[in-house]
Amino acid sequence: MGAIAERQPPMGMSIDVEDWFMVSNLAAAVEASSWSRRESRIERNTDRVLERLDDHGVPATFFVLGWVAERFPALVDRICRAGHEIAAHGMNHEPVHSLSAEKFRDDVTRCKDMLEQRSGQTVYGYRAPDFSITEWAIDVLQDVGYTYDSSAFPVLGHLRYGVIGNMDAREPVREIRPGFHEVCVACLPMGRLGLPWGGGGWFRLLPYAVFRHGVASILNTGRPYVFYIHPWELDPGQPRIEGLTSGQRFRHTLNLERCEARWSRLLDEFQWTSLSDLVQSCVAKGAGH
Repeated sequence: MGAIAERQPPMGMSIDVEDWFMVSNLAAAVEASSWSRRESRIERNTDRVLERLDDHGVPATFFVLGWVAERFPALVDRICRAGHEIAAHGMNHEPVHSLSAEKFRDDVTRCKDMLEQRSGQTVYGYRAPDFSITEWAIDVLQDVGYTYDSSAFPVLGHLRYGVIGNMDAREPVREIRPGFHEVCVACLPMGRLGLPWGGGGWFRLLPYAVFRHGVASILNTGRPYVFYIHPWELDPGQPRIEGLTSGQRFRHTLNLERCEARWSRLLDEFQWTSLSDLVQSCVAKGAGH
């Protein structure tokens, strides 16, 4: 395992709060119109996430889908009472590029207002479904009151993720508008772009020692690090969907039975903070400008 610099750069822990059947990888077999008829496991799985964070004393940012907050307001309250940051993930998990600017404005305004009413917190952060951020969306986010976005994921060879300007994997936190920051999910840089090293399927695929070595390598450059996970990734007992390709099934179910133990180990071996606090730490140190 790689050694870690004595003074660890800030590390942000983030949770994308969406139910198991909302994943875009399943969209070909699961229509959004069927969501309300499916077995919801979001409360039990998010409560499991909260337990693990509490075990390790880790504060996190929860990017909550409006669809979830609307139906499970008590869950938002539990996240808040546990001391975590509430941020927005849009209303219905629709990629940004599928919406007009007007519909996107309505989506992110409704989600922000709903989460603020249910949590009593000011919502500062946004993460686009599928990391599908686009340049024009940033001005809308800032105009309706967000102060950071955490959607850019400057990785090699991934066509679905959005792009903002000249985001660089070697500069993961950047002030892209006056008073507005972009917070990239972690990549292992290979020039401007890099290998995805911030969670998701890669975290479940790679041996833990390999993944941890990559995290330590990023930290040893002095760069901040951002990780993400979904509550459904801690749930190997979730229902299985018919009609998936072998690739889709592999991607969704890969190592679900091992993910919770791996994540608990990651929580234990590093020091974590919320994304709002990560941004403030970078600003205080003169980074992100």
